[in-house]
Amino acid sequence: MRSIKSKQRVADHGEVFTPPWMVEAMLDLVKGETERIDSRFLEPACGSGNFLVKILRRKLTAVELKYGRSEFERRHYALLALMCIYGIELLPDNIAECRANLLDIFAEYLSVDDSTELYRAASGVLSLNLVHGDALTMRTHDDQAITFAEWGYLGKGKFQRRDFRLATLTQSSMFSAEGSLFAHLAKHELFTPAKTYPPATVGELASAERGDLQEGASP
Repeated sequence: MRSIKSKQRVADHGEVFTPPWMVEAMLDLVKGETERIDSRFLEPACGSGNFLVKILRRKLTAVELKYGRSEFERRHYALLALMCIYGIELLPDNIAECRANLLDIFAEYLSVDDSTELYRAASGVLSLNLVHGDALTMRTHDDQAITFAEWGYLGKGKFQRRDFRLATLTQSSMFSAEGSLFAHLAKHELFTPAKTYPPATVGELASAERGDLQEGASP
């Protein structure tokens, strides 16, 4: 990919893309985390996914090494790997391209297409995890507070979703800093999810619209 799409976009938005060699070098600084299936990454200006694409590929390599002999586990842990990748992007064409890029990599790895539940579940996850918005204001393009879904795999084909507001999550380092007023408190005392959802299978994730996923959620 070229480092810029147009000079006007650079002038208007400061948009410059990181070259692949530099992406790899930067990810190698946290190599262990990039190769851990359930480690979470957030790119606050993700563009079309230069960093997130490389992270997903590394995670899927880890899935293959650990679960390649079990098709059931391979598929579910590949979805978990995707679930642990997050991004925010200001420009609508970039966020659409980022979602498509990650979905293509996921689909190619598992040899699935849009006729399968796994593909549709992954597409739904990406619509939640990759946000069209502004990381500086922590607002979406339609001026809603940015909220991220935290996904966990419970085993036996069940996933758990909890929603957290970005503005709350960014306070974690401040509250947990040594010597701060709240340093003695456990994280669960300060940061509770905005919503918690019932465990769901791939089929349930695939069939649910975003609004449907919110039904039955507990505050």
